[in-house]
Formats: sequence, C-alpha cells, structure tokens
Amino acid sequence: MDIDENLPRRRDDPVANLVKQDIDALSVAELELRIAALKAEITRCETKITFASKHRSVADALFKK
Repeated sequence: MDIDENLPRRRDDPVANLVKQDIDALSVAELELRIAALKAEITRCETKITFASKHRSVADALFKK
C-alpha cells in the first residue's frame, strides 16, 4: 500500500477528472486522438520517472559518503 493512498485527492485531480468524462459522444477519430494524447502523456510521465530515479540515485550516492 502506498502512503499517498491515505491522502485525500485534490478536487482538481486531473486523473480523476479524466476517468469521469463521458466518452460516449466522441467519434472514433476523437477517441483515436484522445488515445494518442494519453500515450504521449504516459511517455512523458515515464521519462520524468526515469529522470527522477536517476537523480535520486545520484543524490543518495552523494550523501552516503
């Protein structure tokens, strides 16, 4: 269990708002654009995670001395 799971979500939480959106009225083309945008956002998040992990490793190594 992640410690953040116990914290209340912000009202403007983008992920919560995203999954609440009604997609029934979207066309196939609009859904494909939405999927492409979400995939791009996933890639952006994964890149940030990689950078943050490397940065943390360098910091940990520096302060363990």
